[in-house]
Formats: sequence, C-alpha cells, structure tokens
Amino acid sequence: MKKRISLTQYLVEQQRQHGHIPGQLRLLIEVVARACKRISLSVNKGALGDVLGSADTENVQGEVQKKLDVIANEVLIEANEWGGHLAAMASEEMEDIYAVPNRFPQGEYLLLFDPLDGSSNIDVNVSIGTIFSVLKKPETGAERREPHTLGEADFLQPGSAQAAAGYCVYGPQTTLVLTVGDGVAVFTLDREQGSWTLTQDGIRIPDDTQEFAINMSNKRHWAAPVTRYIDECLAGRDGPRGKDFNMRWIASMVADVHRILTRGGVFLYPWDKREPGKAGKLRLMYEANPMAFLIEQAGGAATDGRRRILDIAPQRLHERVSVVLGSKNEVDRATRYHLEADANPSSNPLPPLY
Repeated sequence: MKKRISLTQYLVEQQRQHGHIPGQLRLLIEVVARACKRISLSVNKGALGDVLGSADTENVQGEVQKKLDVIANEVLIEANEWGGHLAAMASEEMEDIYAVPNRFPQGEYLLLFDPLDGSSNIDVNVSIGTIFSVLKKPETGAERREPHTLGEADFLQPGSAQAAAGYCVYGPQTTLVLTVGDGVAVFTLDREQGSWTLTQDGIRIPDDTQEFAINMSNKRHWAAPVTRYIDECLAGRDGPRGKDFNMRWIASMVADVHRILTRGGVFLYPWDKREPGKAGKLRLMYEANPMAFLIEQAGGAATDGRRRILDIAPQRLHERVSVVLGSKNEVDRATRYHLEADANPSSNPLPPLY
C-alpha cells in the first residue's frame, strides 16, 4: 500500500531536506491548516450549526457579512495570535491590521487572509474557501533596537515577496492547496482521522485550454480588450481561434482557481465601467497575490491585463486589482490585447494604471 504523507511530514521535508522554509514558517502553516479544519467543521454543519444567513453587519469593503464570514475571521485570529510565529495579521473583514497582542511573543511573519471567499454561495451549499498569504516581516528599526510599531506599511510588499500562499476549498472534499515556492501541493482532509494527507504534488497547468471563467452578466461594462478576447472564444471553431470553448463560472474564486489548477483554464475578473475609479474587484494583497503565486508555481501566468500581478507594488492594504490568470498562452493573449489597446487609446480607451 502506498505510504501516505501528512502535511506535517511534507513541511518537515521542505524544511530539513530542501531548505525551502524555516521552522517558524512551518509551524505557522500548520496553525493555519488547523484553523481551516475548524472552519470546515462549521461550514459542514450548515443550518444544523446555525451558521447560515447574514450577520447583519458590514465589513470595511461595505459588503454585508455572512455569519460564516465573521466566524472564519475569528477562528483564524484566535488560532494564530498566540503561537509566536506572527507579528501581525490583516483580513478582508478588518479595516486595519491586527497586531499580535503584547502578552504573546511576536514572530517574524505577517499573515493576510480572505477568511471565507465566495460568501454568496454559503447558503446554497456551493464550494467556498479560505485564501491566505504569508510575508516576512520587513527588517526595521526594531532590529536596530529602535522603537517600531507595526503598521499597514509593513504589509505593502509585492506578491513576489511572499514566503508561502495557499487556499482551502470547503467542498465535497475539504482540500488545502499550498506553495512555499517549490511547486504546488494538494492535501485532502481525512475527516475520520482529522489529518491532512498529501494527494497531489508538483501540479502543472497546461499551457493551452478551451475553458474560460468570467461573469458574463457584466459584458456590457467591460473594456474593449476583454470583450475582444471573450467574443473570440464564443465564436468557437468558426471564429479566429478555430476551436470551441466552454464557459465555467462558480462565483467563488477558490473553486474557479482550483478547477484551473486541476485541469487548466483561464479566469478573468476585469475592471469594468460600473466603478471606473477602482482598478478591479478582487483584492491584491489577500486574493490576487496568493492565487498568482500558486498559479505561477504551477506553470501558469497571472496579470492585471498589463502587468504581472506579483510585480505590482501595493499602495494600500485593501487595494483592488483586475485579474487574468490560468493557462499561460491564454493569459498571454488576453494581456496582449490590453497592451495593443494601450498603444491605440483613441479607439480603445482603457482605465489608467492604478
């Protein structure tokens, strides 16, 4: 019988044999994984646990919070604040950063997370998930024995600086997808044993695909390059692409990205004219960056239509961004259409770079 590898064993090997992660990061990832197990239990109980429906509150984004949004946020904070691995956390559900209280030891890392992605799907029993990103606390005056209070500026690092990233899908199986900069590994929760078991390693996204994921209801609001790209896909084998495409849209980023990591595809969440002053809908720091890191580690690509997402220098904690990610050749094509429009702005007006 094939030997099963646990998450802990996988991380220890990454630490000892490959030298990819230090011990403190390994322990941090294990704590996040345990928190995801607790969130999974709440999600699985559904109506039996009185966790469905609205919490009758709004988050910093002005979005109505579901009960599970609040629960997941609290679980991640409580699990991570005392272990000594973190200096501070930031969440979609909190306006400001959450510094580790003085009564606990302060670690070397910063954790960002979307505690429950796809909240609109909670009450209809469709896959939702948790997305997380780990950054190293920047060297500051504190290391030079000068006073330093952690603030938002410490989090404003490009995605290329991530030490680890991942997401957990709460679906028919509870699945944890992780990168520490050495490829992408998938772990499945054994509910009977309560443990994470490695079920895939070294995931590779095919360069070409015939599937795209986008919210077609917003088509009338898109910029010209996005309309051009999707229209060509819809034209099928009789159009300029010479092949038929299928469309998939789950409205849960973790589920859509998980499908792309599993079998390829391209995911688009572009800027549109409804909110022209915003660069996009998704959040750069705790949605786009971790997903882009995972996608690139699996051989795919991720841009905002013009730039590699992992190269973007963030200006704000809750900064938004357009996203095109997945199979490399399709992302390259959609990005090229944006750059061509930039070169001819009179006929194809685009929003400015944010």
